[in-house]
Amino acid sequence: MTTPSETTLSLLQLQQTVQRMVTNHATQNVWVTAELSDVAERGGHCYMELIQKDDDGITTVAKARATIWANNWPRIRTQFMQSTGQRFATGLKVMVRVSVSYHPVYGMTMVISAVNPDYTMGDMLRRRREILMRLHNEGILEMNRSLEFPCPTLRIAVISAPEAAGYGDFMHQLYGNGYNLRFNTKLYPAIMQGEKAASSVIAALDRIASDGDSWDCVVIIRGGGSTSDLSSFENYELASNVAQFPLPIIVGIGHERDITVLDYVACQRVKTPTAAAEFLLNLACEELDRLRTLTSDILRVANECISGAREQLAYFGGQLPVAPVGTIHRAERRLNAATLSLATICPRRIQPLHARIELYGNAITTAVTAAIDRHRSRLETIKQVLDAISPEATLRRGYSITSCRGKIITDPASVHHGDEIVTQFASGTIQSTVR
Repeated sequence: MTTPSETTLSLLQLQQTVQRMVTNHATQNVWVTAELSDVAERGGHCYMELIQKDDDGITTVAKARATIWANNWPRIRTQFMQSTGQRFATGLKVMVRVSVSYHPVYGMTMVISAVNPDYTMGDMLRRRREILMRLHNEGILEMNRSLEFPCPTLRIAVISAPEAAGYGDFMHQLYGNGYNLRFNTKLYPAIMQGEKAASSVIAALDRIASDGDSWDCVVIIRGGGSTSDLSSFENYELASNVAQFPLPIIVGIGHERDITVLDYVACQRVKTPTAAAEFLLNLACEELDRLRTLTSDILRVANECISGAREQLAYFGGQLPVAPVGTIHRAERRLNAATLSLATICPRRIQPLHARIELYGNAITTAVTAAIDRHRSRLETIKQVLDAISPEATLRRGYSITSCRGKIITDPASVHHGDEIVTQFASGTIQSTVR
């Protein structure tokens, strides 16, 4: 049995010693990198565990509870979402600024006051976000994604490295299909890794565009690789060309976990080159099913039409022996009925018309006689008026008309000494000489 030393401490003294050792300048506002685990929001605060795993990413080598208090959590959450495009959640690797404190009752506490979103995004993610934002501002981000695949989609332009395993898998999957579907493909070789990859793929797209209407769509495929191998596809010029390409583009680059900026602008993103072939097979099978359905519908409608026509033909065949006789009898009955109707209707219709004609004849005679009398009376009145105002009537009343050289004299000053003048009376004329 050991004897307690003279320096025995109480639990509180020990805790206070630890508190003094932990709470110092070296543990305040320190930037720490870790992985998030068990992130939860309660009462306006955010609670989590910060963990660190070994190089294999399997064994946890360090763990600590951490908290973001409610006075900082809304700001940190909003900034993180705006910068990274994702929630502050379990599984993310983060860089956080922490301050460590120690309490005799509650133990050690790590309080987070800031988060560096750039660490989470990484240089590649940030560059990708900038490219996508630029394409969005230019109004071309959705151009290729909004295209529709033609029906059927059987003419495929392929951009890949000729010797790539992914290209081989794509061709084997496409041409080894069990539906006997026949595709027309052409490889447009391109460098799919390194600094020249982007310009090489752009050149291949230009060659495809120059072929005009030879193709239904374009497939860009490459097998998986490291993140650095795929970094050449995080390129604005390449993304811009893909976004504005007039044919729908299928991108199958890398494995399921691999994502590049092309996945955000292409018409269709698939996991692998093999998945690209499966996508095209599915499109063709859907079109084949549609054609089969149309064929069945056409056959059904044709059979229904033929069956109906046969029934009509049988009906008309049975009606032919009796139909003409029945038609003639019906026509005779209608003719007889019409004859009887005419015999009954005509006298009733004609007699009133005859009476109206006789009435109109008498009225016309009376009206014509009256009109002639009225016109004769008017003519007599006009004749009397003309006779009363004629020159002959004026002469008979004792007046005379004197003229010189054929013109009637109305002013004595209009004649001169020696002029021959003619004076006309009702019974004759007198010629005179002016003296």
